[in-house]
Amino acid sequence: MSSLREVTATRYVTPFREGGSMPGLVEADDLGMYVVKFRGAGQGVKVLVAEIVVGELARRLGFRIPEIVLVHLDPELARAEPDQEVQELLRASGGLNLGLDYLPGSFDFNPVVRDPGAEFATRLLWFDALVLNVDRSWRNPNMLLWHREPWLIDHGAALYFHYSWSEGPRPTPKWKMTDYRYDSSDHAMLPNAGALSEVDAELAAKVTPELLDEVLALVPDEWLEGDPAELRRRYQDFFTYRLTNRGWVDSLEAARAARV
Repeated sequence: MSSLREVTATRYVTPFREGGSMPGLVEADDLGMYVVKFRGAGQGVKVLVAEIVVGELARRLGFRIPEIVLVHLDPELARAEPDQEVQELLRASGGLNLGLDYLPGSFDFNPVVRDPGAEFATRLLWFDALVLNVDRSWRNPNMLLWHREPWLIDHGAALYFHYSWSEGPRPTPKWKMTDYRYDSSDHAMLPNAGALSEVDAELAAKVTPELLDEVLALVPDEWLEGDPAELRRRYQDFFTYRLTNRGWVDSLEAARAARV
């Protein structure tokens, strides 16, 4: 896939108020239904960048992710909405937004009720630590069960390092000086995960510079606030550093062993 599919929103259906950014269910001109995350929400477009980078990287590593599309939205859609909060959100989100294919009949995946299996749990624990996804706790696993399979959703909280980038054409990447710690003690998959050594070797080998280039190219230039080429380089640098300095895998293994 060299680019994300683009659709145009034709009807706002309903908000999902359990999310802090208030995503909404939207119908598009292809007659599909999408859960849309809006560029005008308080967290800004970096959330949308993280959704694409993490979601599409996860897909290429074998996880199930609803199709991600780019959604063109006309602020005039706000006129038909009686809710003032929704009106304001739509008016602030004209242009390109992010949508995930709506999975009808899906429901929240609970690893306490349904065992995800050691292999899946181990791979997901490793992946979330790689991308610094702090939003996969047992309280809110951010997974759906659809056709008896777990699907991953909501990756906007990952890659949080990009909120601390300095200004300027070539800023000093302070995050490179620090091996970001990842607290896995609350991770939904920790009780089910197995030893990480084999998973670590397999998945790390798959996250190549070429794969990262492919995924980063899917992010619209207009969402990269600055020089798009420079910002893509910084994301590449982060993953290179993260994969070269994998002390975080030892920390995951220690946390897992402590639960056994």
